[in-house]
Amino acid sequence: MTRVTVRPEGLDLDSPGRRDYWLALEHDSIWGDHLIPLTVFVGPEAQDGQGLVAFGSNHGNEYEGPVVLKHLLREISLDAVRGRIILIPVLNPAAFLSGTRESKQEDGVNLNRAFVDGAGVSPALSGITHRIAAFVRQYIWPRVHIVLDLHSGGDVARFSICSNFHHVDDPELAAKIEQTARWYGTPSLMVYQNQTPGLLPSEAERLGKITVGTELGWGRSVNPEGVRYGRQGVMAALINNDLLHGTIEPIAHHAAGTQRKLEMVSRDCFTVAPFAGHYEPLVECGTEVRQGQTFGLLHDFDYPDAEPWPCVAALDGVLLAQAWVAPVPRGQHIGVVARVLD
Repeated sequence: MTRVTVRPEGLDLDSPGRRDYWLALEHDSIWGDHLIPLTVFVGPEAQDGQGLVAFGSNHGNEYEGPVVLKHLLREISLDAVRGRIILIPVLNPAAFLSGTRESKQEDGVNLNRAFVDGAGVSPALSGITHRIAAFVRQYIWPRVHIVLDLHSGGDVARFSICSNFHHVDDPELAAKIEQTARWYGTPSLMVYQNQTPGLLPSEAERLGKITVGTELGWGRSVNPEGVRYGRQGVMAALINNDLLHGTIEPIAHHAAGTQRKLEMVSRDCFTVAPFAGHYEPLVECGTEVRQGQTFGLLHDFDYPDAEPWPCVAALDGVLLAQAWVAPVPRGQHIGVVARVLD
């Protein structure tokens, strides 16, 4: 497939057919461009402001999303497309190139914190990461009503594999979001706090879009189970929203009715490292724990004879996530115990 290199204003996201682009955004430090792979399918039933976008590599060290979308680029037939489908396997090429959460070799910014006022417009927020956010705002948001942001734990955390979303005030939108999330088939649905500034999903939700994220793996690897869930979630959203012809059946925990809806919005859910140390897990992610139960130990090897610090659940729930890399800095959330909602 031949990809055409264009600036944002050269994109055609509306005419019928399939187009494969390298979206070129000016490089910050060399005479050149950052190239973002973008493929658009537009079928005969496409409507203004309606469609689906799926993003991979919002963070550069999370790989299940890019793998899922790379497979779908080959699998989706234009003949089966009804509406507008935009697939961006690598949204943040600077971070992807360095294999880091942030655009480390460029502006050092985390794209999933970059959707703030003035991003890509204010001179103080003009680096590549904020300009990617500005591109999404100007060119992608007006053309879609469904946003899928495929994440994994990277180096930060190991998760019970989940699809995730925030509470939203509109009950109709909330129901659509939850149903879209359930179709991934993951063991957990994570309802998470919405206080972090600059999140891509938070902005999409505020704009009234059906918005679902994921945590499909961890450790800078490619989890085959996560890839399976990710592909299922994207395909289900396309077929169930009349953007792609076909039929699809529930899989895994969705089919079995064993999905757990877990909420992590209270500060009590988070266990914070009181000192820099090395984390030893005692309980697997996805395991039910009781208030007061020790689920891990934090070791300080400057004091090898000291007892390790116990990581204790502050409430009854499920250990949804915990530190993946053993060395943790002071202040990191080393364990997340989520309340069971249903």
